[in-house]
Amino acid sequence: MKRPLLNLRSFTLTILAVGFMAACSSDDNTVTPDPEQEEEEGNGESRWITIAGAKMGDEPGDGNGGTLIYSVTSEDAKDPTVQIDPFNNGFVAPSNRTARLQATEDGNTIFNISYAGDTGGNYSKYTVEGGGTFTQTGSEISIAPYVGTAPRWIKLFDGDQTGAAVYVSTEHQVDNNDTPDDVTDDTYLYTNSTIGVVTLDLVDSQINNFEEHIITLSEEESVAGYYISRIDMPVLNDAGDKLYIGARVSKIDPTTLESESDYEILGSKTIVLDYPSLLNPTIITSTIGHGNTNGYRSINAFKYDGSVYQANQSDPEGSYILKIGADNLYDDSYDFNLDNALGVTGAYVLAWRPAANGKAVLAYRHDGSIEGISGRGESFFALVDLNTKTATKINDIPYDVDFELFQYQGYAVDGTEIYVTQAPVGQNGNIYIIDTETGTVTKGAELVNTTGSHFIGAW
Repeated sequence: MKRPLLNLRSFTLTILAVGFMAACSSDDNTVTPDPEQEEEEGNGESRWITIAGAKMGDEPGDGNGGTLIYSVTSEDAKDPTVQIDPFNNGFVAPSNRTARLQATEDGNTIFNISYAGDTGGNYSKYTVEGGGTFTQTGSEISIAPYVGTAPRWIKLFDGDQTGAAVYVSTEHQVDNNDTPDDVTDDTYLYTNSTIGVVTLDLVDSQINNFEEHIITLSEEESVAGYYISRIDMPVLNDAGDKLYIGARVSKIDPTTLESESDYEILGSKTIVLDYPSLLNPTIITSTIGHGNTNGYRSINAFKYDGSVYQANQSDPEGSYILKIGADNLYDDSYDFNLDNALGVTGAYVLAWRPAANGKAVLAYRHDGSIEGISGRGESFFALVDLNTKTATKINDIPYDVDFELFQYQGYAVDGTEIYVTQAPVGQNGNIYIIDTETGTVTKGAELVNTTGSHFIGAW
């Protein structure tokens, strides 16, 4: 029998009441708690875990039917007798398509920017109250005038103070040889990528800064038809004075201006801006990884131990975890290839998140993944150690050909524990909690699914 959920607010009030009565009945012989013991007890305190489901639009797994969220206490999230059904009982996160969600580190606030449609680019935030209750707080603001109605945005890890959103548009530059009506003698020069970056005050719901820049690759790369076609996943460096933006590099045929698909992949690139001014753009290039660094739906780069660690995708050698050092350059002495670490071919990082100990949970697929109902390959979770450059598939989580994480957005991190969702498209599943220190996996609450829909993360 599935037991009812306990509301965290009621639980907290009960504890406070008991504590108050105990205080009134006690004498003046106050016991001062041991600070270390108090800290250890604090690590076990309850917090909200918010689960998001993406509803089917036209096709299984497309997530275009909207996003619903539902929260439970961390105790209930760990309890396999608890059922979580966001599709019937959840809160509809405003968005024309799949909402782009972020959360405060304590799990008490959810941030949302609507994606596409008439409300695309609208920023709103909600206090987590338990179950399907999310109370809007603060004022809404639109970032659409700066970065459009389908913004790529992420929160910066600066104490939940700031978010950043980006966009890029491209224009091929051609010399028409003073014959504008005759394209047969045109000569391709290069492609300009105009990037826009806006920073958003998550607390006061206001725009902090906005800048645009024209980015062009090196002369050799540009003449050959290479250009930055997509950017995403901004992250602050450890010093807080540089903003790194992941980039995808595409290529056209300089003679026809047609897009190419079979070409030499350049070294992974990142755009670097001064922060908070967003000025002085430069491009850094890895000699270890060759592929894109813009990610997709989930944060793709994280600060750890003074550096930034960044996943790449579409690398001919399989995904790498790359390292950007305190000097704001790629550290090419750090060589962490996931094909080698996992013993697969064509590893592709879908989403990942480290805990503070440098150990991460990483979602991936590979060339051997079988295509499921969504048309995408089966996905898996791995436990990754940034210090030892090791990765191990997590075998205590069940997998299924219809379990895929291409749209996965969030991991809830609580100390050394990381919460993930596992459910094939259109099927029920569970929350799983990975203790990154020990590797222990705990099966948690049941996730109730609906036809063609899937779960996109925990916050």
